Amino acid sequence: MAAELAPVGIPVQMEMQEPVAKINFLHALVAGGIAGVVVDIALFPIDTVKTRLQSELGFWRAGGFRGIYKGLAPAAAGSAPTAALFFCAYECGKQLLSSASNTKDSPYVHMAAASAAEVLACLIRVPVEIAKQRSQTLSGHKQHQTALQILLRAYRTEGLRRGLYRGFGTTIMREIPFSLIQFPLWEYFKLQWTPTTGFESTPLSVALCGAVAGGISAGLTTPLDVVKTRIMLAERDSLTRRRNVPSILHGIYVERGITGLFAGFVPRVLWITLGGAFFFGFYDLTTRLLGAANADN
Repeated sequence: MAAELAPVGIPVQMEMQEPVAKINFLHALVAGGIAGVVVDIALFPIDTVKTRLQSELGFWRAGGFRGIYKGLAPAAAGSAPTAALFFCAYECGKQLLSSASNTKDSPYVHMAAASAAEVLACLIRVPVEIAKQRSQTLSGHKQHQTALQILLRAYRTEGLRRGLYRGFGTTIMREIPFSLIQFPLWEYFKLQWTPTTGFESTPLSVALCGAVAGGISAGLTTPLDVVKTRIMLAERDSLTRRRNVPSILHGIYVERGITGLFAGFVPRVLWITLGGAFFFGFYDLTTRLLGAANADN
């Protein structure tokens, strides 16, 4: 109706696009935060098992099935801002790159937007991961350290880059390949859902697409996750601390073979498959609810 009332359609169109972009940004912020909290709290025990399987100490010495919720506090505190930042950057990146390249639903756009979003999200994710994973594998007198004490100790003894952001590069090396696989698959599965099944897209279908995409991505990138875990858990003067990624991978292979490189494969795939379902499902559901509430207003 607005276009019919205006003598020229372009100015009206430009006026309408700006609020929509702002609303989408807010939706991504809220929906991403909610999805991140739900996933991290619901599936935390699986993540703990995965971390302990990948630890140099071995599963039982790292804690076994005891204290399965250790590290939940930093994970829950960091999940909302990490996921919110990621989805804001991802959605904005998709819009900007799609406009710049004059393409729609391009896998290259999805890859580039997801990679850039991962780098930004890791600014929050890495310190949270350090606090969480060290809490998950602490033993002896160190068991009583809080997440804040762990981070303060890391900062005081090793500084910002080598302490709080230890493993930042390795985390990026894990997250970018993961996102290069996961997000194009997720977007592709969503596009093919209706033509393939004949049913309209729903939060449940989006969740199923996210589960499949996440499981595939998790399995393929498990060796990189093992390296990231080893680096974050390593003591300051340990050999692992001084080695690079290829040498750590080689060392793990020599020590434990292929099974060592894929340590924690089952819990990681299970965790991210279920996490993908929760994450993308809740993200889509929250976005729809916010859109409907905005339309009513």
